[in-house]
Amino acid sequence: MANDKKDDKRFKATTPGKRFLKLAGMSATITKNLTTHKLKGLFADEETQQKNQEKLYADIGQQIAQTLGEMKGAVMKVGQIASQLKDMLPKEVASALEVLQKESPPMPFPMIRRQLIKALGDTPENLFARFDEVPFAAASIGQVHRALTKEGVECVVKIQYPGVKESCDSDLKHLKRLLKLAGLVKVSAEVMDKTFDEIRTMLYEELDYKHEAENLKLFGDYYRDHPYIRVPELIENLSAETVLTLTLVEGDRLQDVKSQRYSQETINLIGYHIFETFGKQIYELRAVHSDPHPGNFAFRPDGTIIIYDFGAVKKIPEETIAKLRSLVADAVAGNVDTIDQHMINIGVRQPNGEAPSPEYYHEWMDIVMQPFQSYESFDFAHTNLHRRAIGKVKRDGLKYMGSFQPSAETLAVNRVLTGHYWTMVDLGVKASFRPLIDEIVLKKTA
Repeated sequence: MANDKKDDKRFKATTPGKRFLKLAGMSATITKNLTTHKLKGLFADEETQQKNQEKLYADIGQQIAQTLGEMKGAVMKVGQIASQLKDMLPKEVASALEVLQKESPPMPFPMIRRQLIKALGDTPENLFARFDEVPFAAASIGQVHRALTKEGVECVVKIQYPGVKESCDSDLKHLKRLLKLAGLVKVSAEVMDKTFDEIRTMLYEELDYKHEAENLKLFGDYYRDHPYIRVPELIENLSAETVLTLTLVEGDRLQDVKSQRYSQETINLIGYHIFETFGKQIYELRAVHSDPHPGNFAFRPDGTIIIYDFGAVKKIPEETIAKLRSLVADAVAGNVDTIDQHMINIGVRQPNGEAPSPEYYHEWMDIVMQPFQSYESFDFAHTNLHRRAIGKVKRDGLKYMGSFQPSAETLAVNRVLTGHYWTMVDLGVKASFRPLIDEIVLKKTA
């Protein structure tokens, strides 16, 4: 009982004011440690300075991961995205934040039980034949418990954390300011603002469980009888505004696939299926599951992919699809002279900014299109595309700062492609996606 009370207190920062104090405390500690490190560096040789800095960044990363993991909500979502920016953070910080991609500290069951009673009007003991108190998974805005319905259906119950929606705006505002003060993320203020705006929009969609239920039905219908995609089904009488109950669909997590349990042939097949799945969502369904967090997917040894968590789904207008088709067609054909107009059409290039040279676009096309040009397999395990992209941004960023901006029209598509690129890298996929470009995007027939 004493431990329950201690854990309950640990996760008690559910109001904007209390959450700000927790973030401010973290920031103050980090700032103090950075200052101490700089002072020590005045009296240390270069090798000692390097070792001290690596240890400092590792400690900072662990502190951020622990604090954001306990706080849940918007700040944890920022931490998850930050951990994907492997080349824009100190490697020790990025490595420590990776724990937020895989798991997070669960909330104590008494708090979760109160949330479920508030949403469904009765206790889990009365509503279910069995309800596991230990969570099946814990994420940024809610956690999942396995259960058994009165009718004998194995299911999972997704319960939203208390105070997440109410604290969303203030969380993002305070965390953005604190990250700037700490100076750990080396991006411009404009890029940081747009990134946080995107996260805010995405979070409010994810917090609307009724909206997610509608998305589940859309994708459930689309993938009915599909050969390799599985989607859980909604159990409506046990769902509400902050609780979703879904049928249990099991598979292996990304770490299981990576740990030598799957053959290279199966890994390659899964990579091919991932690209085909999201290509068809974008270009055929025109609605894409836009949260590529690895925890939202599971896999099976026959190449099956299970998709979870449909809170973040982006509907894509037909006119945007047409613009993307034209862009990809010219990029595949190597038509460098038309790329600038395509960038303007999709809202990425500012018409009043300096127009980049054809050589600038040629280098970008050589980076971005490399996995899609050849009919030979591309080796994601040994690619350096992300390092080349970061290097180009650093080299040319100032020159074309007023020429480019994130586009609301394509932000979700970019996030999907970037997120699943990292999945391909992590798995070590070796596959050619050019046939899928021909089939799905260019609509070529064999």
